[in-house]
Amino acid sequence: MAQPGKRPLKVGILLPQAEFRWDGRTPRWRDLEAMVRLIEDVGFDSVWVVDHFLFRQPDQPTEGFWECLTLLSALAAATSRVELGTLVVCTNWRNPGLIAKMADTIDEISGGRLILGLGAGYHEPEFRACGFPYDHRYSRFEEALVIIHRLLREGSIDSFEGRFYQMRECELRPRGPRPQGPPILIGSTGHKMLRLAARYADIWNTYYSGTGNRVEGVPPLQTQVDEACTEVGRDPATLERSATVLVGFEGHGPIYGVVAEPLTGPPERLAEEFRAYARAGIAHLQVRVEPNTLAGIERLAPALELLDRG
Repeated sequence: MAQPGKRPLKVGILLPQAEFRWDGRTPRWRDLEAMVRLIEDVGFDSVWVVDHFLFRQPDQPTEGFWECLTLLSALAAATSRVELGTLVVCTNWRNPGLIAKMADTIDEISGGRLILGLGAGYHEPEFRACGFPYDHRYSRFEEALVIIHRLLREGSIDSFEGRFYQMRECELRPRGPRPQGPPILIGSTGHKMLRLAARYADIWNTYYSGTGNRVEGVPPLQTQVDEACTEVGRDPATLERSATVLVGFEGHGPIYGVVAEPLTGPPERLAEEFRAYARAGIAHLQVRVEPNTLAGIERLAPALELLDRG
């Protein structure tokens, strides 16, 4: 097993939770349970889930997804070491008080291993299909974020009167293992969203679609994050940075969802790519590996071992 303490950054795995993503078929719970146990055994630092109900893209079949937070609760009970993260919970689909309550409960089940990624959602077809409001997504997210942040950090809200949400004498109790709740992650690139991340988040994240899946795409985004921190009076060094990358091994099947040119090559090349992200200021990588199966994890493991050697 790898020794995570020696590596220059944390490395996690983005799980397959949609139809077709388990080597062309739907991953069942037992598949995902076996996968996270292997991820822990190999020595990865974290596992991550996305938050979608269904995904529709031109010229691709509609994909359904296992629900994010329900799945994360089961993963919390099935694992003992890895951190558990969301990329990202859509606040426009759930009441913010409920999100804070579920987050603290999952943090309790996991013994304090949750990273709560939050976002406004973007895929309009699933909003329309499920009847969720698609208007004013930023404003709705801002209100929800303020509520979730305050409940997790302070444990209560006496009064909140927003345009979209109202809270009265709301208490978050009992509390999970961390008095201020789990860390909050926000993935964003727009100016307004970056300011919210700078004000409320513990971690900022970028997806591989925002970097072109290459480390060269990170520095321009880092500059924007630094500027947003400065604007709200925060030391940029206090906001952790993370990034998602796509790795593809020879012989993988079609890549559904967000597509980019995958990182490829032998373990030595992949390990060096990961080191380059660390040099660019990234503290945590989430890897989507294709094939996203047990075999994919086993093929990625040698790169993790090389990364630990320095």
